[in-house]
Amino acid sequence: MFAVDRPESLGFDAARLGRIRGWMEGYVAGGRYPFAGTVIARRGEIAYCDYLGNRDVEAGAPYALDTIVRIYSMTKPVTTVAALMLYEEGRLRLDDPLAAFLPEFAEPRVLRDGARHLDQVAPARETLTLHHLLTHTSGLVYGSQGGLLGEAYKARGVSFGPAGGGLAANVKRLSSLPLLFEPGRRWNYGVSTDVLGRVVEVVSGQTLDAFFRERILEPLAMADTGFEVAAENLGRLAKLYGPGGEGAMVQRDGNADSEFRAGRVDTFSGGGGLLSTAGDYLRFAEMLRRGGESGGARLLGPRTVALMTANHLPGTIAELGPTPWTEASFEGLGFGLGVSVMGQPARARLSGSPGDYGWGGVASTVFWVDPLEDMTVLFLTQLSPSHSYPNRKELRALVYQALVD
Repeated sequence: MFAVDRPESLGFDAARLGRIRGWMEGYVAGGRYPFAGTVIARRGEIAYCDYLGNRDVEAGAPYALDTIVRIYSMTKPVTTVAALMLYEEGRLRLDDPLAAFLPEFAEPRVLRDGARHLDQVAPARETLTLHHLLTHTSGLVYGSQGGLLGEAYKARGVSFGPAGGGLAANVKRLSSLPLLFEPGRRWNYGVSTDVLGRVVEVVSGQTLDAFFRERILEPLAMADTGFEVAAENLGRLAKLYGPGGEGAMVQRDGNADSEFRAGRVDTFSGGGGLLSTAGDYLRFAEMLRRGGESGGARLLGPRTVALMTANHLPGTIAELGPTPWTEASFEGLGFGLGVSVMGQPARARLSGSPGDYGWGGVASTVFWVDPLEDMTVLFLTQLSPSHSYPNRKELRALVYQALVD
């Protein structure tokens, strides 16, 4: 799958592509990332594939293309595809009220401006819909964002981590808390996609892991992707690191003792629970690039993919946000269904094309698809949080400077 064709035949300057190696070496040799791997495909062919570093720094175990990594929020596009498959079957509509599937959200409340206590709320004037979940305009947040509502999430035990106590139970706890703002009025990154995953369970009658496995992962031959890692595969699971003092990395999650070890996971997080490999996630991203089909398996129709990857916001994320705790400013970027969408590269001050789309994970992973250039890009490592270094901006510059056709 990773056999590299002549880059020149795909419109790349091979020498310029070589700059990516030096960039990755800088991060790994400098002790900022444990490993780094970059794959670029164009017109369905591999133009570039290179990697270096260790999946386990302490043991000196090298990263390989079959290394299993935590993709965290790159789970969100997968959950979005699951919901859109049900949409195509006529089993849900984007503007359906969330309460039609989860009655506990029948009477959402919204925090008043300047609220200092959780009881300073008002009934929501807008109906909370599935579209709000898909576009992160629901008023749901992340506990890690802090503030009155973020702290309330923690206090009420809202946790979509691997051992969070079950998806349904967490969604129920979440429903007892107010929204940060009126649905549709703002953009705020949060647990919307986790709630969407619960909707997929209710509509399909399957657990989210079963739906993923039967409807997405098996058809795309994504054999190493899932919410947990079997004991026999733990040796291939990369360790997770965080930045430490004086450039050192600190281990945050191992492999043999990982929280994702099979038997420990009880909560299937549609917002950030999947683990995957370079080959597996490339198959998923290529499915989107190809308009919903890959390897003879069609998950979505091309027009549904076009709907998913169009900007659904009235402007940019920055105009409806912003979220300063991420590395991106979101200037020039819109948001579709589960993915960000490039609107104006000049305004974003990023290399790219109008209409390119993708998303990243908190462990510094990222992917994007550029329909104009017929290209897919994937970068993997395991360093959290993702805003520790500006790798995504730098990688965009490195990829597009090498395109010469």
